[in-house]
Order: sequence, then structure tokens, then C-alpha cells
Amino acid sequence: MSNSSRDTAEGAGWGSTERGSYRELMPQRTEKLSWLSPRTLWAARNGVLASWFGDPTGRTRARWTAQRTASGAPADRVIRRADPDRFSFLVVGDTGEGDDPQYAVVPGLLKAGQDTSFAVVASDVIYPVGSADDYGPKFFRPYRDYQAPIYAIPGNHDWYEDLGAFMRVFCDDARPLPPEPAPRPLTRAWLRNLLWHRPRPEDGRHLEEARAMRSAPVQQATQPGPYWAIDAGPVRIVGIDTGLLGTVDAEQGAWLREVSRAPGPKILITGSPLYVDGEHHPCPVEGGGTVDDIVRDPAHHYVAAIGGDIHNYQRYPVDVGGRTIQYVVAGGGGAFMHATHTIPRVSVAGVTEEDFRCYPLRGDSLAFYSRLYGRRLRLRRFFTLTEAEATAVITERLGIRPARAPRTDARVTRRTRLVAGLLGTGRRPDREKRFRLPVREIYTQLFSPSSATYSPPFFKCFLRLDVTPEAVRLRCHAATGNRAQELDPPVEDEVTIPLV
Repeated sequence: MSNSSRDTAEGAGWGSTERGSYRELMPQRTEKLSWLSPRTLWAARNGVLASWFGDPTGRTRARWTAQRTASGAPADRVIRRADPDRFSFLVVGDTGEGDDPQYAVVPGLLKAGQDTSFAVVASDVIYPVGSADDYGPKFFRPYRDYQAPIYAIPGNHDWYEDLGAFMRVFCDDARPLPPEPAPRPLTRAWLRNLLWHRPRPEDGRHLEEARAMRSAPVQQATQPGPYWAIDAGPVRIVGIDTGLLGTVDAEQGAWLREVSRAPGPKILITGSPLYVDGEHHPCPVEGGGTVDDIVRDPAHHYVAAIGGDIHNYQRYPVDVGGRTIQYVVAGGGGAFMHATHTIPRVSVAGVTEEDFRCYPLRGDSLAFYSRLYGRRLRLRRFFTLTEAEATAVITERLGIRPARAPRTDARVTRRTRLVAGLLGTGRRPDREKRFRLPVREIYTQLFSPSSATYSPPFFKCFLRLDVTPEAVRLRCHAATGNRAQELDPPVEDEVTIPLV
């Protein structure tokens, strides 16, 4: 097994000169998506409109699921597979930007996943707005050589065009929904409807051509709607759709409670993680309660909850009354990297830094962003930190032991401290309270979303889960874009989850 970022800087992808083969998989021309482009921001406006004028996704979701049930999909929305008691599957989240970081994941995913039974895309299959004609370069082409079915749950970006393309691709070419009656004039719903982004009339004209890239019988999968359960071997995998705003409507909440009562261990896959960045986000259910209430109920026997939306890897082993649930963030499948260096020292639900895991390591994240902004601001000499300098200043600010053995020649200077502060680096909780400057919040919300990059290391990742009747082994594999990590995808984190 190759070195990981926890072993060496080379294992993290630093210093490599041999780029991987992923570019051979890419189309000749690729879209370079910018999240600071006014055109992109305007196209992705539906999330803001939903938060201002009311969220219509629950009603739209109910119409989609009713249509699918009327077309013959199982009413309980359970996919019953014939997997043996021992099988493996992949989880990859937030994939579809269609550029170098997404394609850089593919060679390692194919290698580590060649014997897996299926894969699940956990949130945001297609950026920026889930358009049908983006499925060719951002879904069918990158995964054309994966010889197993792919299921998916939508993320907020898939909802920016009311989920029409997602349903066509994953739900047996679902028919468009009939138009609803127009809302009363001069109401909040009328104003939302007036400004709402909708697909172009010609969108989808290339979809059938794109489907040909994943047309083998072993690659086909049809799911009963945007949320579903999969019975596979000894586990039930439950996928929920958290829509535009990270919530669950009453109808889906009732379904979730019902499928969770079935006997046997379960794994939740959700578009919005329940623990992330050192905080608990239990995910409200319309009408009362939360998704995490359902997950924690011992009668439901959930052993893990895996969420996308945040573009990195994090794991929180939370004790819930004498048993442990692994809460995982798995959104590193291709979109721009959300920083981990902004995560303060972890202390949440009994989980401390000793228990917490993330990828990329905070020092690597800080070094990555220092290079990115040094180049963008043309201040390379000032902004750029080596990975050793970044690791040293992270260790000082958070008061933690470095995950990788530090270099003895790395010094923490005024410059490194200033750069770390400007880039939103987290602190210890006690210092967060004493020095409550909004630098980290400003950095995380304003600068991070524009941070695409086109040269390795990319710090992408995917999960492989190996299931037996006794346990699930979860491994997070890295994808840096360098040749060495393509040939033998490093394991950045591994945990065995008992099922008995």
C-alpha cells in the first residue's frame, strides 16, 4: 500500500513531477467553472429565492414521487438487490464540475472499485444547475468504464432546475411534470415564480447520445425517486434528499421513519452532513423532529451517516448511549476543495481531536490555499507557505499534535502567522471566544467557493465500503491527480464498524 498524507509529504502529493493519466479521459474542451462569475451566480439563484420567498421543493418532490409510483416504481421506494452477504460498494460525493479535479478521481476509483457491486453519488451530481446536457461530460463520460450501477441522491445544485434532469437520468427517463397553476399576483410565491430559474427549452437534446457511454446491461440502475432505500446483503442503505435548503419535507420524513423501522443495520446517505466542521447539524424534518433523532434511535440500528455537500472528508465517531455512530463527510469527489484548515480544534458531542479525522490534513489545506491565493493575488513570495510551514502554524494555533511527523527546520514566523490568519485558519475553542473576529467566517463563505484549481495535488477522495455480516470496513481513498496516487490510491482513513 502506498504512503498516505499521514505518512509523508510525498504521499500527500507534494513534490511530484509526474501528472496522472486522468487527462486522457477528459474531452478536448472543458468548462472552467467560476463561482464568482455573475452568470453562474445568477443561474444558481434558486437557493436564495427559496430562502427569501419560501421553499417549494417539498411540494415538487412529492409530485415527482407520485409520478414515479404511478409509473410502477415500488411504493415503499426500496431497491431490493441480490448482493451476497459479503460485497463492496463506493460512495463519491459532489462530483460534477467536469474539470481536472473530477476526472483526477476516476483512475483511482476504477482501480479501487473494480470489484464493487455498485456506487452511490452523494449530492450534487451536476454543477452548476443540474442541466441535462451537462450529464455527458460530467457524469456519463467520467464513469463510462465503471462496470456496475450508479445510484444517486440529489444535492442543492441538482435542484436548481427543479430536478428534471436528475429524474430523467436516474429514474427511468421520468416525464416532465405538468405545470402548476400560477400563484396569485403580488404574493411571495408569485415573486419567487417570476424570478425562478428554469431549464432552457432545448436542454437535453444531447442526453441520448450521452447515455450511450454507460449503456452496458451491468451499468444500468433505476431508482424509485430522489430518495430511496437499497437492501443489499446484510445492510439497508437509506438515501435521503435534503433539497435546496438542507431540510426534509413531512412526506419524506414519514417515509424515513417507516423504512428505518425495518430490522437490520442501516447506513444513511444524505445530501447534507449531520456533523461537519466541528458542529452538529441535525437536519430538521417538517412537522417536527430531526433526521438525527431518527438516526440515533437505537431501534433503527444506524451504524453510519454519510453526507455530501462539503467538499472534503471528515469523520466523527459519536457515542450515542453506549454505541458509536460514524458520522462522515464525503464530498471530495470532484468539486472545488472546501478548506479543512478553517475547522477549529474539534470538541463536539464527546468527539475530540484524538478521535476526529479529516482529509486533506489541515496543514495541507492551508498550504494549498496559500499557493492558490498567492498566485491569484500575485503575492507568491508573501502568501505561499510550504507544507511544513503550514503544518507548523496549524499545530501552534490549534494546540494539536501534527498528523504527519513535522520537519524540524519549519519555523513559525510573523509572516506564517499572518497568512494563516488571513486565510481563516481555525483556533482552539477558548481562543475563538476571546478573539471573536469574523475572519474565518468571511473567508469560508466568500473566498473558499471560488477556489477551483487545475494542477495537482487536488486532495480529492472517495469511499469504499466492504460489507460482511459482522462489520463494515470504511476506507477513504485519496486522489491527488499525481501518477503515484493513481496507481495505488492511498488510504487516508480507515475504520471498522461492527454490525453485530
